[in-house]
Amino acid sequence: MKIPASPSVAHQPLALVNGRLVDGAKHDGERGGVLILDGRILDIGEGVEPRSLPVHARVIDCGGDLIAPGLVDLRVFVGEPGAEHRETIASASAAAAAGGVTTILARPDTSPPVDDPAVVDFLLRRARDTARVKVLPCAALTQGLRGEEIAEIGLLRQAGAVAFSDGARPIVNSRVLRRALSYARDFDALVIHYAQDPDLAEGVMNEGEFATRLGLSGVPREAEAIMLDRDIRLAALTGARYHAPLVSTTLSLEIIARAKDAGLPVTCGASINHLTLNESDIGDYRTFLKLAPPLRREDERRALVAALASGLIDVIVSDHNPQDVETKRLPFAEAEDGAIGLETMLAAGMRLVRSGDVPLRRLIGALTQRPAEILGLPQGRLEVGAPADLIRFDPDEAYVVDPATLRSRCKNTPFDEAVMEGRVKLTLVDGRIVHDQE
Repeated sequence: MKIPASPSVAHQPLALVNGRLVDGAKHDGERGGVLILDGRILDIGEGVEPRSLPVHARVIDCGGDLIAPGLVDLRVFVGEPGAEHRETIASASAAAAAGGVTTILARPDTSPPVDDPAVVDFLLRRARDTARVKVLPCAALTQGLRGEEIAEIGLLRQAGAVAFSDGARPIVNSRVLRRALSYARDFDALVIHYAQDPDLAEGVMNEGEFATRLGLSGVPREAEAIMLDRDIRLAALTGARYHAPLVSTTLSLEIIARAKDAGLPVTCGASINHLTLNESDIGDYRTFLKLAPPLRREDERRALVAALASGLIDVIVSDHNPQDVETKRLPFAEAEDGAIGLETMLAAGMRLVRSGDVPLRRLIGALTQRPAEILGLPQGRLEVGAPADLIRFDPDEAYVVDPATLRSRCKNTPFDEAVMEGRVKLTLVDGRIVHDQE
């Protein structure tokens, strides 16, 4: 291991020592450290300790905290362009850094939508100038997100788009989606499609007894399953890579399981909200828990958790969707869907570890390695040569979620005043410290 002796800060080695290493591949909590040079992991393991380091290295003692890869979030609304009153790339990336998220995939349903190479370029330049973390553009599948004509997938990919989606808008026309999948296959591009039949999904919460008691219209599970089943059949027909960003029902899990058993290039995700909350948490019309898809029954939530533990669900997303006061402080049926989640995703996920339902290593893998693999990114793991996108995380530090302290411009967190355990103390992107609690 040869380390340059240059005292330059730009080339100064940084070492995280006295930690516990955890990722989704090799490390499961063993003691050790990570040595970083020029933005990459130079060495890792128990041999990284103060006495083995050069004198000019900067050393951070982690005091037994976890050292893990930075989180990769595949579903984030960043606000720009057009909705800067809700969020900006700067504020979203600050929230991400505080939550241990080092890479975010920006949704394309902005104003204007990301359906033109110039908008992709705008996002990349804004991220370069204002973001603390890596912001990757997800481009639109159809022009204007209208679901009628497919976007210029080749040009958008060439401009820097890493995936294609119409955000929260499902493509109803099967012919259009088939063409989009076929073009995406030719460019080896990932298609992310929100499976929800808009004609069936006209309600405001999960269909069932609880909705009836609250006097609210319901969304049946079939609204998701019917569209997802169609999508999988089209993915099989075209051979395209397909990702379902938000599955929330056992019906959807059965469809995904059949697709994977058939060897199709299909993956799926679930939001941290659907993994840790259920419809009963809505309580007395709490609009911060009005989501799309809606929160489901407890038995459905538990099925999602089991699917996560088994690997059927590939990734966890925050589904970060800031909404301002004017759109949330309304009667439940009139409020906008969505909740913020970048800062609380990891701590909320630790609830599943403490309950014994999901091993820590599996949780971290679903937040880091697996989403990075789906996007074809080199980060998301602790190994020599990988980008030094890392976090120091104390899984036992308790705190109360105070919306006033959250970095997002909007404060619509479903975990308002909840007691959380788990605090991100340090976040690094390419070896640079972008968040330091201390």
